[in-house]
Amino acid sequence: MQSSMLFFKILLNIIYSKARKMKNSISLIGMAGAGKSTVGRELANILNFRLIDSDALIEEQQGKSLQKILDDEGYIGLREIENSVLKNLHFKEIILSTGGSAVYSDEAMKHIQQNSKVIFLDVSFGEILERVPSFHDRGFAKAPSQSIEDAFEERQELYNKYSHHIVRNTEDLHSCVSKIIDLL
Repeated sequence: MQSSMLFFKILLNIIYSKARKMKNSISLIGMAGAGKSTVGRELANILNFRLIDSDALIEEQQGKSLQKILDDEGYIGLREIENSVLKNLHFKEIILSTGGSAVYSDEAMKHIQQNSKVIFLDVSFGEILERVPSFHDRGFAKAPSQSIEDAFEERQELYNKYSHHIVRNTEDLHSCVSKIIDLL
């Protein structure tokens, strides 16, 4: 029992040491259903960082759901609000779980890149559809004429452009988190 406790303490020291050497925050980008919120919560717990979910922050600041903002302001309006919220974030030991459309704002993404290590949680379109059975009430910012698959394809290029690292999130939570920690 003591040897496993010692191993755990050593492992935590290694993780904290890596965290201190990196930019002091991590930002997760990727499509809705890629696991940003779930992975973010786990990373925040392990690293003892504060978790910021930008979608939740937008809802809190606007006093309404993303879907209601989308209904009232349109997809461009939602993206403008998202840009404003993201470019005004202060990064100090945070895990940022972004909304899937964050990558449409070059200004916000440059701010995020300069202040955090950006990890793209990459998941196939088929897996996204399995994880998110309906996008209708999710506040998914896309042009009305655009399909979910078209939005996915368009965003893939942007996720690749803005990420420092790409992590395939196709296994269990702990595998994904371990891959990210190995990158620190």
